[in-house]
Amino acid sequence: MSSLITRGSLFDDFFRDVAPGFYVKPLHGDPLPSPGQIKIDVKENGNSYTVSAEIPGVRKEDIHVTIEGGMVMVRAEVKQEDAHKDDKQLRNERYFGSVSRGIQLPQDVDQAQAKAKYDNGVLTLTLPKKQGNGSQKLRIE
Repeated sequence: MSSLITRGSLFDDFFRDVAPGFYVKPLHGDPLPSPGQIKIDVKENGNSYTVSAEIPGVRKEDIHVTIEGGMVMVRAEVKQEDAHKDDKQLRNERYFGSVSRGIQLPQDVDQAQAKAKYDNGVLTLTLPKKQGNGSQKLRIE
């Protein structure tokens, strides 16, 4: 199964081998993470969920979390710069982009009590479950 060709890899190989001038990669830093590269762990702790997302190399100001019901969306803006401070600057490259990942939790989240912490490349969300009946059985007349 690991020998399968991923989507687009045939063309990537073609441009890399035949026309390397058209295939430009960043010369520094890590490439943008793909949604599959944001590793997410979800744990249920009684009355809350704990979500851990690995987002290394991103400032906490560039991470945005939105909650709508039980849907949690994590979006990160990646900004890498290679700036030389001397007067003989021969190149200045910038690498910008964004990546996002969403998860659906089994129960709605109490947005007012939700907390987020970012430390050493790991975003930790503490998401209390919304209190209430959740579902209601209707009496049939």
